[in-house]
Amino acid sequence: MAKQFKKPDLNAARFREKSIHVLNMNLYKKFKKKFLEYDITYQEFKNIIKTYNNQLADAIIENRDGVELPEGLGYIFIGSCPQLTKRVNIDYKKSSQYGVITTHRNWNSDNKVMKIFFTNSQVKYKLKNKQIWSFVATREFKRKASKNFTDDWNKYIFINNNRKISMLFKENINKINKGYERNQKVSDNYNEFDL
Repeated sequence: MAKQFKKPDLNAARFREKSIHVLNMNLYKKFKKKFLEYDITYQEFKNIIKTYNNQLADAIIENRDGVELPEGLGYIFIGSCPQLTKRVNIDYKKSSQYGVITTHRNWNSDNKVMKIFFTNSQVKYKLKNKQIWSFVATREFKRKASKNFTDDWNKYIFINNNRKISMLFKENINKINKGYERNQKVSDNYNEFDL
């Protein structure tokens, strides 16, 4: 027998976590102080950063292996994961409509879940305190990635729950390098200093 669903009180008090916005007037003032040659307004400054972030998000969605962040800060990619059976993923809309607990089953993606991964374990240069770096995707990016995932979920790398991301990156980078070395056939007469 199905469990009864207790409808949530929509007028009850809610806890809202205090959010810290990095893109603010202080950052703009620091930018103006450091780069005097750029004469842009605060709104133009925000638009440039948002445009870049949207292009980065599109590149992450399009490229199966993800994107390396500038300045060697790390890698971001989208992975396909099995749904955890420990946690129940309740569909609140259908549950309140039918009065019984209804869960999301992800039938459109063969019971797989999309996750956005950030790692800085295999970067070219060592970062100080790299374990405290994290990545939080914007709502816009999450929605765009989720929509694309439901359409083409089989395109993305499958990640097991007990697999370390750093090991996965190490294996993929080694495969890419070996393939690159195999495809490089340099003739004996080649001299890179000849014009």
